[in-house]
Amino acid sequence: MKLSLKRLFGRSMTGGLNLAETPSPPSPRSAARKTALVSLALVLAIVGALAGGYYFAMRPVTLKIAVGPANSDDVKVVQALTQAFTQNKSQVRLRPIQTDGATASANALAEGKVDLAIVRGDLDVPKNAQAVATLRKNVVVLWSVPGKGKKKGAKITKIAQLAGHRIGVIGRTQANVNLLKVILQQYGVDPAKVEIVQFPANEVAEAIKAQKADIYLAAGPVNSKITGDAIAASVREGGTPTFLAIDSADAIAQNHPVYESSEIPAGTYGGSPDRPDEEVKTISFAHHIVARKGVSETTIAAFTRQLFAVRQQLVAEFPLAAKIETPDTDKDAVIPVHPGAAAFVDGEEKTFLDKYSDYIWWSLMALSAMGSIGAWFAGYLKKDERDNNSHLRDRLLDMIATARKSETTEELDQMQTEADEILRDTLRCFDHGAIEEAALTAFNIALDQFHAAVADRKAVLFSLPQNLQRAGAQFRAAGNA
Repeated sequence: MKLSLKRLFGRSMTGGLNLAETPSPPSPRSAARKTALVSLALVLAIVGALAGGYYFAMRPVTLKIAVGPANSDDVKVVQALTQAFTQNKSQVRLRPIQTDGATASANALAEGKVDLAIVRGDLDVPKNAQAVATLRKNVVVLWSVPGKGKKKGAKITKIAQLAGHRIGVIGRTQANVNLLKVILQQYGVDPAKVEIVQFPANEVAEAIKAQKADIYLAAGPVNSKITGDAIAASVREGGTPTFLAIDSADAIAQNHPVYESSEIPAGTYGGSPDRPDEEVKTISFAHHIVARKGVSETTIAAFTRQLFAVRQQLVAEFPLAAKIETPDTDKDAVIPVHPGAAAFVDGEEKTFLDKYSDYIWWSLMALSAMGSIGAWFAGYLKKDERDNNSHLRDRLLDMIATARKSETTEELDQMQTEADEILRDTLRCFDHGAIEEAALTAFNIALDQFHAAVADRKAVLFSLPQNLQRAGAQFRAAGNA
């Protein structure tokens, strides 16, 4: 039988039976309702935490990428990637940081100023760099230009003939000079016995016209516009150029793993006859997109996935984008691959749930266990309160028998006052969750019985003459004495 809490407050706390004159105070919330609310709050907190974690895990991440020099093909490709990622609302965005060149980009990555960088594979790669993709491969092109007038000399057809000649290196970077020295040393030519002249790409035509060198070296993609324009200028100023093959490319690659043996196809630079007129053997090196070692595996995996997803979109505007390749995932690779890029290449990329499902599951299990332990501990702390209330209920039952034998209304009033205190204590225990609704129902039955006993006994006492009431009281007092 489930009784309303209002009924507990219906009777006067001072023993009166007039329900109309005493307002009913609000009923306390049951322990079950409190438990349900706490449970609901806990569930909402967990859901909120999971939703917040998912939001922060999936919100766009911006990576700073170092690239240079200004107006280079690398800068243009990175800018195109930046725009494509933004337009596609991709998870990973890029913020280009322009540098003076590949060396400066590598230094920025080594110092932790950027997350990604475009570096040359034949330069000193930072120890904290890990490969994400091969942006492009560059070939070395060596050609001689027949001189005009007084400067016309013997035709140079082999690298071994370069001693005592001037070699023009296109580009201001020291890396191209170092590359030339590697080639010369392979053929036994002392670099000190050649004159090396460097000039920027925009001064190539003028340098060739002024015959500032006998041999020219360019390093770039096979279809590089800079190399193509330089060869075209050589044709205009000196006639048909002679391309020098690096026949020892395999040996160079063996001694210097950053280089690979490669070929320049016949007719790569146009002309009639073809320039070159046959395939020319050479060496190549790569430009890599590398990531700082500490960048999240999930972030780099997402970046790599996006990179190859938009690659075809950029081919029309930037043909070099078609040359973007996956990194070397072998353990003995010159530049170790980033785990995130390796996961994408090997098809082992993990989703959010794949990566965090175990943590989520164990967190829920831990929270459930903590809730059970907390509920047990809370019940244990309220054990004394429950025991005390049980004693008070027993006291109320004893008061029922006492009330039926009482001889004066004063005694009944005192017991009524005590019953009121017991009621207050019981409701307080119920509010604190120390007793359940079933216990409160049992107490309500006992309280009703007590009120009925008091009311019945008072009716009997009021019907007796006053002298009999006093005599009875005196008799009991004498008996107690």
